[in-house]
Amino acid sequence: MTPREPLFLDGVRSEVVEPIMGPLTALGTDPFEAAEVAEDPFSERLERLRGPSAPRAGLLRASPVQRAPRPRPRRLGADPTPQARGWATTPRLAEVEFAEQSGLLDRFVPESERRRLVALGHLVDGEAPYDRFGFSPSALRAAFPLFLALYRFYFRVRSEGHENIPAEGPAILAANHGGLLPFDGAMGILDVLLHTDPPRLARAIVDRWAGRLPWVNVFYARVGQVVGTRENFSDLLEDGQLVFVFPEGVEGIRKLVTQRYRLQGFHVGFVEQALRVGAPIIPMAILGSDDQAPILFDLKPLARSLGLPVLPITPTFPWFGPLGLLPYPVRYRIVYGEPLRFHERFGPEGAEDARLVRYLANQVRRSVQLLVDRHR
Repeated sequence: MTPREPLFLDGVRSEVVEPIMGPLTALGTDPFEAAEVAEDPFSERLERLRGPSAPRAGLLRASPVQRAPRPRPRRLGADPTPQARGWATTPRLAEVEFAEQSGLLDRFVPESERRRLVALGHLVDGEAPYDRFGFSPSALRAAFPLFLALYRFYFRVRSEGHENIPAEGPAILAANHGGLLPFDGAMGILDVLLHTDPPRLARAIVDRWAGRLPWVNVFYARVGQVVGTRENFSDLLEDGQLVFVFPEGVEGIRKLVTQRYRLQGFHVGFVEQALRVGAPIIPMAILGSDDQAPILFDLKPLARSLGLPVLPITPTFPWFGPLGLLPYPVRYRIVYGEPLRFHERFGPEGAEDARLVRYLANQVRRSVQLLVDRHR
């Protein structure tokens, strides 16, 4: 069996997934540009995997969402229905009892948003203060007003395509990454929470190095984020939760200003997990993050010696000290694309084919890049 690639390992870059049509020919060239006009030799291999009765895939130009979905693959010894798999059912906003104002911060949070926070209490069993991943509804409630203010008044987020986020069950949001500090992740999580009913909490997968930072690691866990291990990823999907990934990893946040909005190589573990569990992948474009802290130069040798993923030179850092790392007040725009239901075409056995997994990760990368290019 081909060894599986690690998921989001600190300090080790996974193999860069080059497009089927060949590597970049020039800086800034769309790596998927040639794929629109030529047939892919890998299509024949995919053809054999699906069987003789399936339509030709070509380059997956025809979205599988547009066809009648095939029955969901049954997992051995388990019923695939939400009840049998133990998926928690989030109440709709109309079913949530109104949460009275209990503090000064609640006065800055509208009633509809307080209802959303109350609805997320289903993620914690019984009277426990937090779930098995460390998520605490009370901690999220305390941090919510600050991030809501950043969302509405600092980054002035606008978004579209929320109908592509499933109301329940496992799913993966795959987005482009940028901006040094993870405000793109925070704004994405908040946008999902504010535009879904029943409300959904996107559980972001964070790099392992962040999980070792004092105080920061506890804060991440308490507001619902999870360190990127295979076990955590699989458990979240098995619980029917919405998982948020940045497949570029740290390579996304260290892009120079000359590479703005050009996606780097994708880690591929999220595709393998999607196939195994039977979860759709929703491409997600975040515009604005690459402009919030433009990197002029990255001091990589010094960063490695200090154990940091990046040590940037920006127009404001290090000249203004730590304050120079704060993001500029750029406007954010978030776009959700149509779900890619690879699991319906290839089933869980597709996760055992490393070449197939890399190919499908390339298709997700292409979809995100097209969303970015279309809405810039």
